[in-house]
Amino acid sequence: LDAIRPWSSQLAIYPIVNTPNYTLCSVDTIATSLSMASGSEGQGSPPSTPQRPPNRLGQERSPYLLQHAHNPVDWYPWGQEAFDKARSEDKPIFLSVGYSTCHWCHVMERESFEDEEIGKTLSDNFVCIKVDREERPDVDKVYMTFVQATSGGGGWPMSVWLTPDLRPFIGGTYFPPKDSGRRPGLKTVLTRIMEQWQDNREALESSGERVIEALKKGTSIAANPGETPPPAHDVANRCFVQLAHSYEEEYGGFRDAPKFPSPVNLMFLMSFWSVNRSSTEGSEALQMTLHTLRMMALGGIHDHVAQGFHRYSTDSSWHVPHFEKMLYDQAQLAVAYISAYQVSGEQVFADVAQDILLYVSRDLSDKSGGFYSAEDADSLPAAGGSEKREGAFCVWMGSEVRELLPVVVEGATGGATEADIFMHHYGVKEQGNVDMEQDPHGELQGQNVLIVRYSVELTAARFGLSVAKVSELLASARAKMAEVRKSRPAPHLDTKMLASWNGLMLSGFARVGAVLDDKALLERAVQAAGFLKEHLWDAERQIMLRSCYRGDEMEVEQSVSPIAGFLDDYAYVICGLLDLYEATLQPEWLRWGEELQDRQDLLFWDAEGGGYYCSDPTDPTVLLRLKQDQDGAEPSANSVSALNLLRLSHYTGRKDWSQRSQQLLAAFSDRLTRVPIALPEMVRGLMANHYTLKQIVICGQRDAPDTSSLLATVNSLFLPHKVLMLADGETEGYLYQRLPILSSLTCQGGSATAYVCEDFTCALPVTDPQELRRLLLE
Repeated sequence: LDAIRPWSSQLAIYPIVNTPNYTLCSVDTIATSLSMASGSEGQGSPPSTPQRPPNRLGQERSPYLLQHAHNPVDWYPWGQEAFDKARSEDKPIFLSVGYSTCHWCHVMERESFEDEEIGKTLSDNFVCIKVDREERPDVDKVYMTFVQATSGGGGWPMSVWLTPDLRPFIGGTYFPPKDSGRRPGLKTVLTRIMEQWQDNREALESSGERVIEALKKGTSIAANPGETPPPAHDVANRCFVQLAHSYEEEYGGFRDAPKFPSPVNLMFLMSFWSVNRSSTEGSEALQMTLHTLRMMALGGIHDHVAQGFHRYSTDSSWHVPHFEKMLYDQAQLAVAYISAYQVSGEQVFADVAQDILLYVSRDLSDKSGGFYSAEDADSLPAAGGSEKREGAFCVWMGSEVRELLPVVVEGATGGATEADIFMHHYGVKEQGNVDMEQDPHGELQGQNVLIVRYSVELTAARFGLSVAKVSELLASARAKMAEVRKSRPAPHLDTKMLASWNGLMLSGFARVGAVLDDKALLERAVQAAGFLKEHLWDAERQIMLRSCYRGDEMEVEQSVSPIAGFLDDYAYVICGLLDLYEATLQPEWLRWGEELQDRQDLLFWDAEGGGYYCSDPTDPTVLLRLKQDQDGAEPSANSVSALNLLRLSHYTGRKDWSQRSQQLLAAFSDRLTRVPIALPEMVRGLMANHYTLKQIVICGQRDAPDTSSLLATVNSLFLPHKVLMLADGETEGYLYQRLPILSSLTCQGGSATAYVCEDFTCALPVTDPQELRRLLLE
């Protein structure tokens, strides 16, 4: 790395910010709502102008690649055609990576990739490859690892220059088109690289080679022979201490600003509490979790008008968000909120979980049953104009609120109008409520981001009204504002459907549906699983596919060369299927989960060092064989797999999967021991291995009331270390064939009966739901 860092400095290749975790494009009555989104991808686009003929990207299906299809750049998608051209013409490769809802990707396209002069320079001197990081996370991870190692930060858009054999020699993120102060523009960078390619090529290639070799060693994760996982108690305690140290007490969350939702942290803290309920540390873990979730729900990161959560908050109080909405955030937050409801019994947490699923059902759902990837932060202002602005779809001027809610409320103090009450409650100001620090580009000047400033009780007292009256008034106002939002130019919708994120969302619907016994949510979960099996499972080749797309006629389309699934596609879908089985007790989902786990093991398992590679380790175009060692915006697929393997071993009786879970954890021993805060989801898997999963077997008829009562008791509790199964007497069925011991567990006295077991050594059977509750909480 020493050889390349001077080069990075000389070229002033820089990240957007200095912290890899935070970049401006970062690396955080429901039955009637299940209608599918129908907005077009181009919603919110400027009025049409004559377009250039499409380049090669016009043949792609990725919304991000299609956004660049009319650039004056000779773009290639990632693939052999581009690699062959680079080798035959002996040109360096310019690799540009981003995603369709990335704000700074839009900026760089507008400033540089739409520029004729820059386009010609790129096309004449480089082989230009455009990659959607959500389609090809394997490519993104390799070159982001390089950028972070050589520049100290990372983010998107990512810009990397490669030799024809795909080895990187320089990289950065966003570049302005022209020099700006001490920052070189893209034109300058391209000129210098062209000069060095001609005059100093051998040094460039040598540097690239050395960097890759250093990264191969530096990113290696493997267990030593005979190594076992670290002690779960010590690791969990250290993870708690590290999270408590980073916790921000006033508004919750784990840093001052910017603040990401970080559901993996919250799920760990609830699991930590579940085994430390009587300790001071356990109580503190629970308080940290519930306070964070409450403050997020009150904040502007939560869309109070159209539901769902934005990506992250730019300030410490969860007020002004980056307005992008990602499917993976909705999925994980739905699970976090419903888990908080199980823990606390507070209805507000269940309401927020339902609120999230309402948004996903309405705005991110395809009629096929799949889920779209994201909604952009930028859209055209309602007042008109050709330039999109961040948050334009979501924010409000005080005058708009007054015009929409002019009615004087009968009995309100001082003759207050609906607008007065609404503006007081949600912090709306005539001059706007966004500080300049949170609006560096002036896009939110005079605008308001809704944030709950007072409880309904305090607002009611302030205006001399009943709590019921104020609750009704606020709900009515939000509904009116939602109608106004529908008339605004909508942000771009990324209608790509990813197996991995659909797996996460499957868990969200299944978990919330089970806890609330909501049949509509469970039906939506089953529909999502059916979509995955129909459109993203290649039964002939026995592989998951990474993605599919919404076509022009609203049908599901696949690309000409479908992308094979990566580790997270398998791990997240398997987790979703296990959650769906526990929610519906339909064994077909367990059967498919077992099948997928076998395929995951075959494709990605490292037989020598333990753990799973993120992508196919035999792919020669992917230079680093990486194992993701951080639970970030999405959990590491290895973290998810640690618990999947353990759960499946209990459902199938396959001890080899329990052993494999241990081997995986052993491979990550060093990371778990030193910085468990980097892997809170994996710490949960380590804890589950240590504390042993309880097997909860309900013997009874599937839809009988007494069976349902026992199941409702189980689902009402937060039990992170359990598997739930139904023994319905069908001895030829899947579970009985896998677990013959189930035949010995029978109903007592003709009533549905619960058995709570460890390694199928069972406590005395119970038929009373309250007795079962007591047993489970012991």
